[in-house]
Amino acid sequence: LHGRRARHPPGVAKNIFVGLSETTRPVRRILEQPLQIMESQTTSAPKVKPIPDGMHTVTPHLCCAGAGEAIDFYVKAFGATEPCRIAGPDGNLMHGAIRIGDSMIFLHDEFPAHGAVGPKARGGSSVTIHLQVEDADAAFARAVEAGVTVKMPPADMFWGDRYANVEDPWGHSWSLATHIRDVSMEDLQKIACQGCE
Repeated sequence: LHGRRARHPPGVAKNIFVGLSETTRPVRRILEQPLQIMESQTTSAPKVKPIPDGMHTVTPHLCCAGAGEAIDFYVKAFGATEPCRIAGPDGNLMHGAIRIGDSMIFLHDEFPAHGAVGPKARGGSSVTIHLQVEDADAAFARAVEAGVTVKMPPADMFWGDRYANVEDPWGHSWSLATHIRDVSMEDLQKIACQGCE
């Protein structure tokens, strides 16, 4: 195409419409239309929050072999609620979310072809999801009733928490803790050193 330099919509690189002659105006209209729609949507849409309400800076994202079942389990075991579940054409969960207390956790199914597998496929998890709760004993009892594997029953720990550790059926490790006394950093350091002697 040859011809004079054409005017361009605001915000669009000048050379996009260069060379469009009078006979190619229909082509230009086709090119301009989606750009004009995008521009109007950008100017009229309300400002989007960079961090949506309810989201924190750090959010665990779990891979589970059967993420839909995992969500149902977490509702029973940890009192989770479920704000989101998106399945793909094959029924596998592409994205899910649960909320425990004030925190969000994301989940998805295993997709081995893309390197996404759960802890059991890797021989175990090196990560523990920590839940700070009002009553560690009650939370532990609820989780046990739901079917977790007990790794450590509730006990009073030197750092000031009553603490327990469990593993869910998908291989993810969870700790449950209630703070019962304040311990200074100086005392924590002394106790930690004594424990290593």
